[in-house]
Amino acid sequence: MADSEDDGVAEDGLPPLRQVIARTGLSAKKSLGQNFLLDLNLTRRIARSAGPLKEVIEIGPGPGGLTRALLMEGAEHVIAIERDERCLEALHEISARWPGRLTLVEGDALQIDATAHLRGGDAQIVANLPYNIGTELIIRWLRAGVDHMGTAGKPWWSRITVMLQKEVAQRIAAATGSNAYGRLAVLTRWRGEARILFDVSPRAFTPPPKVTSSIVQITPSAAPRLDCALPALERVTLAAFNQRRKMLRRSLQALGPANPGGAFDAEELLNACEIDPTRRAETLTPEDFARIARMWKGA
Repeated sequence: MADSEDDGVAEDGLPPLRQVIARTGLSAKKSLGQNFLLDLNLTRRIARSAGPLKEVIEIGPGPGGLTRALLMEGAEHVIAIERDERCLEALHEISARWPGRLTLVEGDALQIDATAHLRGGDAQIVANLPYNIGTELIIRWLRAGVDHMGTAGKPWWSRITVMLQKEVAQRIAAATGSNAYGRLAVLTRWRGEARILFDVSPRAFTPPPKVTSSIVQITPSAAPRLDCALPALERVTLAAFNQRRKMLRRSLQALGPANPGGAFDAEELLNACEIDPTRRAETLTPEDFARIARMWKGA
């Protein structure tokens, strides 16, 4: 579907996105993981799927298709972080159309503390994430609220609703034993629940990517779902899934002792957890990994 148009004006009173891109000479850069969504009907569906919108952080808005949808669907304040200066003209036009409701932050989302621009209260993350940094951003957000001791507090975000490659979305929401199940699913389970809302065809993008995308939503629990420190869980799952085809007694040997100078035997650790050392990582539940992380950290 195309933008809703009436004499060259979209529903929000701004030019259709195709006109904006043509006028500003924008083209998606592969190096920035860019693929532009031009259909305001689709971007509004994504915005509505996030639920009631108050403060929203958006990463990589590009020419502003999702930004416009978020504002049209009632977001009180959108913080849009964009590193591509070519997109700023289009985004400033949106800011002028919605005075006081859009804050533009130019720079790399991996280097910027987006929370510094929040006005208070719960914040959501809603974004069409650049493919090349999506997984890293998700892991960083899962760590939010964790102190230097690994103790978890409430994250600053109340919900994450983002578009990613379908393969990555499946890894986030995967069930134990599935082909997509791995470290990312376990870490997500520690923080809360994840579900895939719907898929988006490559034809919806300009230029069309080679893969299907999915909208995935992560909702945090009041307290972590798994009883262990996140840093320990990250170490255990990294070792286990880095060599996922090996038995755990082999793959977890890479953990080494939690305390410098201590002895370590992965088979002993697994036996202490009452987990068969010959099992493989994909057969363990997130709760199993939490038990291993607790035992390893306490050894």
